[in-house]
Amino acid sequence: MIALGCDHGGYDLMQEVIAYLDGKGIAYKNFGCDNSHDSVDYPDYARKVVKAILDGECEKGIVICGTGIGISITCNRYKGIRAALCSDCFSAEATRQHNDANILAMGGRVVGPGLAVKIVDTFLNTEFSGDERHKRRISKIEEC
Repeated sequence: MIALGCDHGGYDLMQEVIAYLDGKGIAYKNFGCDNSHDSVDYPDYARKVVKAILDGECEKGIVICGTGIGISITCNRYKGIRAALCSDCFSAEATRQHNDANILAMGGRVVGPGLAVKIVDTFLNTEFSGDERHKRRISKIEEC
């Protein structure tokens, strides 16, 4: 299951992501927000997505704010979370293969809907390589 969370700046793009997930029959839990008109605080939604992953309710997450920066910073404050801000498919693929990222972050005011869906598809369909050098590096991240 995929945990979803966004603020008002990411709401419209999240609707595109939801349509993609629905079309593919991919299960998700949407933690909000509810619209693009009311200003909300991205840390509140990042926290909900992170908690769902750390509690084992969801395997991965997708978070979106206006730029993707604030929400990804917030997610990465939690031990065990590796959120990657991606604006292209190469980065989405590399972060899954090399970093075993468990949260994809995007910017609703940065990435268009067509590209966002391709990034999500790449992120969700790319496996961690399992290479020992990448495992070693992830272990070092977890020590921080």
